[in-house]
This record gives sequence, structure tokens and C-alpha cells, in this order.
Amino acid sequence: MFTVGGSQSTVFSIAPLATAARSAGHEILVTADEPLLETATAIGLPVVPSPHPGMPAARLQALLELTRQWPADVVVGGLSHVPGILATHLKALYVRHYWDIVPLRPEPGIEPDLERLGLTGPPEADLFIDVCPPCLRPSPTPGARPMRWIPRNRQGRLDPWMYTRPAGRPRVLVTAGTRNLMLHSHTGVMRQLVDQLTAAGAEVVIAAPDRAAEEFGAQFADVRIGWVPLDVVAPTCDLAVHHGGAATAMTLMNAGVPQLITPDNDYSRTIAKALGDFGAALAVPPAPRQAGQEAYREAVDAVAAACRQILSDRRFAERARVLATEIGKLPTTAEMVGTIEQLAAAG
Repeated sequence: MFTVGGSQSTVFSIAPLATAARSAGHEILVTADEPLLETATAIGLPVVPSPHPGMPAARLQALLELTRQWPADVVVGGLSHVPGILATHLKALYVRHYWDIVPLRPEPGIEPDLERLGLTGPPEADLFIDVCPPCLRPSPTPGARPMRWIPRNRQGRLDPWMYTRPAGRPRVLVTAGTRNLMLHSHTGVMRQLVDQLTAAGAEVVIAAPDRAAEEFGAQFADVRIGWVPLDVVAPTCDLAVHHGGAATAMTLMNAGVPQLITPDNDYSRTIAKALGDFGAALAVPPAPRQAGQEAYREAVDAVAAACRQILSDRRFAERARVLATEIGKLPTTAEMVGTIEQLAAAG
């Protein structure tokens, strides 16, 4: 049983291991909160609904009810401690699959459930899987097992430009994950960024939901805008501008792409700092959400200047390739399934 929740990136992150387990002949089931069900089905995972991770007590109760019909031998979870509590209740193997480079955080509100099981603290995982490249985690979790990051996204029909590099100019991808707030609210500001990037000789690709592409497509007739399979397009890019989401950053690291990050919360600032300290990215603070148009324009000028710096300095690409090389040498999901099988057999 794989338990995820909160954002699409959690679904994309567990999908490779879940698929590897299924390919090895095991029965799998994914549980996710309602907004993520369509994402899971779109990438071929069997999924059932569960409450949001922000409701840990309700979530645990729902999972306990589910396991009466679908008892799990292995429970795989991420940030939440609920999967560990569930595994303890079931006397099942507990695998903690961490999917980015941000340190683990405590989870409030689980004390009553811990007490009912006679636990004094969150359950320890039988196996801790960490996909963060070792060079970005100077203080690894004791006992952590590294695993290679395998990108996973929704799929659709590919056009040739998606898997081929443009001739004679760099490609810059601009994405804000599933949010794209700047595109939705400040189209003129995005136009400013596109103009500066194209003036620097770059081809610009804007990853945006279909509804945004339909709404703003006429204003960006000179760029590619719309659905982008990041796992396919990333290897063709020379730079990516994004918000600092975990799955986005990891997919770009896997492809060896330098990054310009505009972090909008502590989570993404941690990712930006790790990549920046390593030399594979720069970070530019976004304008405050309630800022005026001028503040947004100043922020975009800073982003464009940082993009030009990255594209003109080959050291960023070199450091990004070092990350990709290290990721490529880590154990595969198939190897990790073998480790899980051995632990489960040992009981």
C-alpha cells in the first residue's frame, strides 16, 4: 500500500517504485486525497480515496477501515507519520519513501493515536528510502538507503519538438508546477520575461495547464505554451525557471539542467539553497503576492538577469551534470523492490 497526499508531486514521486513493485508481480494499491485521484489514474496507478494528510486522525481511521478489506503486507509513506502508525497496527513492514531534498519535519496531532498503540513517538521505518543526491544532503538520515530518482508525469501524444533540442539556440523552460500564478495573474509580467529571454537568443517553453494555454495563447504566439511532459522535455533544456517544487527540481536534476528558482515558501527556499550552494542553480525572491505591477516587473528583471548569467556561465551546466551523473549511479527502483522483498521475507 502506497499512501500519498497534498500535491500531485507526491503521486509522481511514488509512481516509479509502485510500478516497479507491480512489474515484479506484487499487488499494489495507492491511497490519496480526492484531488489527486485523477492524477494517479492518469499515470496508471490503482487508487482509492483517503482524507487529506492535514487531517491525520481521519486519514488513519479511513486507512484502518480500508485494510479490513485490503490488508497490506508493506505500507509505503512519505512525510506523514500516519503510514507508520498504520503499519504498526497491521504488524506490516513500514517503508518511508522520501521524495525530495528537504529535511524531515515533525507532524502534529498524532499523539492520541500513538498512545492507543502504546508508542512514545512516531514509529521508526523498517526501510528509509532517500532519493536526494548524497552530495546535496551533507547529514544523511542514519540508515537511509539511496535510490535513483525516476521522473514520472502524465503522458500524452508527443510532438517532435518535445524530445529534440532547438538548433542553434538555448531552450528555457518556464513553469510553476500546477500553480502558474504569475501566468494567471500577471500576463504582462510574463510577457516581459519572455521578451527578455528571446532577446537573449533563447527559445522559450511555458508549461501551463490547458485552460491557461487557451486563455493566453494569443499573447504568447511566439513561444510554446501548454501541456509539457517534463520528463521528456527536461533533457532538451539548457535552463529551467520554476517555483522550487520537489518533483520539478528532482526531474531537472535528473536531466542535468541548471535551474533558476523563485521560491515562495520555506520548503522551496530549502531546495533553492541546496542547489545554489552546489552551484547548479540561482535563486531570485518572487515579488510579494500583494505587490503592485512595478514590483513584479522588478522581480522579473532580476529573474531575466539571473537567466542570462546562468546561460553565459558554463559552470552552472557543469555542476548540474555532476548531479545527474550521481543520480544515475544510485540503485534503481527494481533493486529497491528486491530489498523490500528481502525485508518482508525476514519478517
